Amino acid sequence: MLEPLKHPSKKSRRDRSLGKSSGRSSRDEAMEQQIWKKLPEDLFEPVIARLPIATFFCFRSVCQRWNSLLTSQSFSQHCAQVPQANPWFYTVTHEHANSGAMYDPSMKKWYHPTISTLPAELIVLPVASAGGLVCFLDIYRQNFYVCNPLTQSLKELPARSVRVGSRASVGMTVNGNSTSAGYKILLVGCDGEYEIYDSVTKSWSHPENMPADIKLPLSLNFRSQAVSIDSTLYFMHSDPEGIVLYDMATGVWTQYIIPAPLHLTDHMLAECDGRILLVGLLTKNAATCICIWELQKMTFLWKEVDRMPNVWCLDFYGKHVRMTCLGNKGLLMLSLRSRQMNRLVTYNIASREWVKVPACLVPHGRKRQWVAHGTAFYPCLTAMA
Repeated sequence: MLEPLKHPSKKSRRDRSLGKSSGRSSRDEAMEQQIWKKLPEDLFEPVIARLPIATFFCFRSVCQRWNSLLTSQSFSQHCAQVPQANPWFYTVTHEHANSGAMYDPSMKKWYHPTISTLPAELIVLPVASAGGLVCFLDIYRQNFYVCNPLTQSLKELPARSVRVGSRASVGMTVNGNSTSAGYKILLVGCDGEYEIYDSVTKSWSHPENMPADIKLPLSLNFRSQAVSIDSTLYFMHSDPEGIVLYDMATGVWTQYIIPAPLHLTDHMLAECDGRILLVGLLTKNAATCICIWELQKMTFLWKEVDRMPNVWCLDFYGKHVRMTCLGNKGLLMLSLRSRQMNRLVTYNIASREWVKVPACLVPHGRKRQWVAHGTAFYPCLTAMA
């Protein structure tokens, strides 16, 4: 929204002198105001689509027309043309498992949304995301929900035909470049049983079991969320260490046995520009450091490409540090905690920049929260569950 210009007659002496020195006059300002009033109607939506997300939600209250943009097909097309910025993070803290906190890394600000369409007694955890939507799992009833955390567009998925055990991993992809063409959710268990939800057919399917060349049972790393490249989902497993892949488009499973780096403790997969990376705590004796490895396509071995600055790692010396890693699309959030420490950090894979995150405080609270669960998602105003 464009702010109206101040009345030209009410100016201080300093402002008037500045106006004279710059050659500007009251008539010039009046002309500018007239120009903005004549902004073509067809430019409103392209301009609004490029506003910061938080600013857009402030402007929704201006008029009914702007508020209705969320359901506009033309506005959705304009939003699709805007390059994706940094992802946001939807997190659940250890003391507030039934409410979430969203972090905007561009503004370095926390938001505490309330998804009013979810029953308050449910404890749902974010387990996957794609196309601006977040997939939640009700940990007690094992029901799935898909939601746009920004607009609270919510859908409860139908019950599954086959109950995969609680020891399962979840991945999510979109059909094409946005959720307008639909999305799919993959639920895979350690015993090789898996199910796929298709938003186009609005149903779960239970394909055949995994091929015989996939080593079972899969000791899935449940601390590491699946990462996606196009239509392929990557899951990390141990015993033996490696990665198992599933292509949502072709229905093909593939497994790679990849030795893990030595002295590795907490570790998770990540992805950036088609590259598979590993983020982990490297602990030896009393020293601990966070390292980044990239999977080499020729050798299928991990190669270290970066690590946290040594001056930051000194804070971990002698402490039993645990790590939770969120995000897999170029920007990561690391939750690092011990009895003596609680820290949040983001890592930009492309620029190799480490940034400390402001503490997550619940509304009207003072105690710092550590992130127990979460996922990264690209904020999208028009994504519909």
